[in-house]
Amino acid sequence: MLDNPTRQKLAQSLLAAADNCQPIAQLSTTCPQMTLEDAYAIQGLWQAALEARGARRVGTKIGLTSRAMQMASKFNEPDYGFLMDDMLFNDGAVIAARRFMAPRLEIELAFILGRDLEGPNARIHDVLRATEFVTPAMEIIDYRTHTPRQIVDTIADNAAAAAMVLGGRTIRPFDLDIRWVGATLSKNGVIEESGVSAAVMGHPAAGIAWLANKLHPLGGKLRAGEIVLAGSFTRPVAVAPGDVIQADFGALGAIGVSFV
Repeated sequence: MLDNPTRQKLAQSLLAAADNCQPIAQLSTTCPQMTLEDAYAIQGLWQAALEARGARRVGTKIGLTSRAMQMASKFNEPDYGFLMDDMLFNDGAVIAARRFMAPRLEIELAFILGRDLEGPNARIHDVLRATEFVTPAMEIIDYRTHTPRQIVDTIADNAAAAAMVLGGRTIRPFDLDIRWVGATLSKNGVIEESGVSAAVMGHPAAGIAWLANKLHPLGGKLRAGEIVLAGSFTRPVAVAPGDVIQADFGALGAIGVSFV
């Protein structure tokens, strides 16, 4: 386990990498003794540094929600990261690609909580009761370290969270069976990916229940008003300047953004 000065130093290195759009060496090579507890602590110190600059936390993203991604990461559960107010874009946004290093985009559902949610033993129905709205979302992921990465690198690196886009139709969680929300992801008019939300742990609320239970031993909980990205149900698609992206969620509408 790392001491706090080392954790602080590593958090600052990730912050600088994000500021400068210059990836750094994997933290697991710099500090091979780093644990999962260290990785989440470093992530928290990075968040605190952003808050000291005036940014405000607005939510949480959940990653590694598919079995395939867990196997690729050699990890048997999801991970999570923070979402800040300056990471949020609206439908139709024109996004500067230069703020990222190697951006990729995924589609998922966002849950906006109407009341606090906490473990232990939170279940899907508890998530649905606590959720005020569900809405289509896209997540832009980016890494601030070189490859190959270990799971501690990904977690410390804010679970690769870089930005999110919200749009489309806002629904209440019982308006339809949200397991079967389908979507296509198009780049420059060509469908690159498609999927259905049940691919996220069988139900897109399952990861949020997992997160509430994961936070409970740490004294944490999900709070009313928070945005929770429930996990991608497509593979990530690389984006670059000049790309026009559309995510079509059928009855829930579509989200479009462009990169310059």
